[in-house]
Amino acid sequence: MLLLALDTATPAVTVALHDGDDVIASSSQVDARRHGELLLPAIDRVLAEAGLRLDAVTGIVVGTGPGPYTGLRVGLMTADTFGLALGVPVHGVCTLDGLAYAADLEGPFVVATDARRKEVYWARYADSRTRLTGPAVDRPADIAGEVAGLPAVGAGALLYPDTFPQAHEPEHVSAAALARLAAERLAAGEELPAPRPLYLRRPDAQVPKNYKVVTPK
Repeated sequence: MLLLALDTATPAVTVALHDGDDVIASSSQVDARRHGELLLPAIDRVLAEAGLRLDAVTGIVVGTGPGPYTGLRVGLMTADTFGLALGVPVHGVCTLDGLAYAADLEGPFVVATDARRKEVYWARYADSRTRLTGPAVDRPADIAGEVAGLPAVGAGALLYPDTFPQAHEPEHVSAAALARLAAERLAAGEELPAPRPLYLRRPDAQVPKNYKVVTPK
């Protein structure tokens, strides 16, 4: 097994390689505006660090969000393209599940990432491997009662301490955590789903109402 894992659903552009035993190379850079520019060089970098070629990859793991439309689609389109070119399966893993796995908490807790517009993408977990609710997108104040008293991880939790007073790192997902979670599930015989983007809301860019198409004569 050689899994190439990547995620662009948060400001982090993160890539990792997993050889079936553990992560053998990884890279993470935080820059919300340069996902498309940073992702392919990061893939080249982790392959070079591991001393491997892209054609050695036997499967792709990609974070499916939730996340902003523009950033999320960079990772999903790259994963699909590599999967088709290499003839290998592409597995989708919820980005919040990767954050929960990296948090490695025992009891109930919350994962929340920044959804902008003063909202968070969030989900509630029984433990680091078991999601109970979500993912959903809400204003922090609107879910205060549901998350009261629970530890929380992620940039969204750190951004709104009034709602998430027990917030701590990790702030962003890492592809290393996604790869370890996916490898664990595959080794247990679980069938991972094909990647389907969790946008949860419409993109910011919209066609204006009453837009008229002008056809040249």
